[in-house]
Amino acid sequence: MGAGKSHIGRRLARRLAVPFTDTDAAIVERHGPISGVFAERGEPGFREIEREIVAEAIDAGGVVSLGGGAPLHPLTRRRLHGARVVLLTVDERTVQPRLRGGTRPLLEEGGMAAWRRILAERLPAYRELATIEVDTSGRTPGRIVEEIAGRLGLEGMEQDA
Repeated sequence: MGAGKSHIGRRLARRLAVPFTDTDAAIVERHGPISGVFAERGEPGFREIEREIVAEAIDAGGVVSLGGGAPLHPLTRRRLHGARVVLLTVDERTVQPRLRGGTRPLLEEGGMAAWRRILAERLPAYRELATIEVDTSGRTPGRIVEEIAGRLGLEGMEQDA
């Protein structure tokens, strides 16, 4: 949470001239605010909706920004095996202002302590799937996108206009 998945994903897709899907935005578009889905259906109901939307996005191709819990679902993990998966990380000092005042259901109680706990729980699964890991702390989106493109061997692809 707060590593810049949506922003970096959108810029990377534009850099590569491929479609971009933000799965959290797709959930909001179809089902309303994520906090409302959590309140109405609970986390298991939300995760099932998320799994369906992630499957559609992966099948459609391009750059896909996944919500932080998406890679934990076994079916999603299977879909991601063999794909180029970029793990964006961020340090606590950088992420704290990004999360302040947000509407993330899993951080409603616990704030930064909850962020630390969730990250510790999820990081091994993220790293298992990741092709590369890129720290976004204190770096410009442009430099991050160029690093990703270079490390994935995509540097010769379409450039931003």
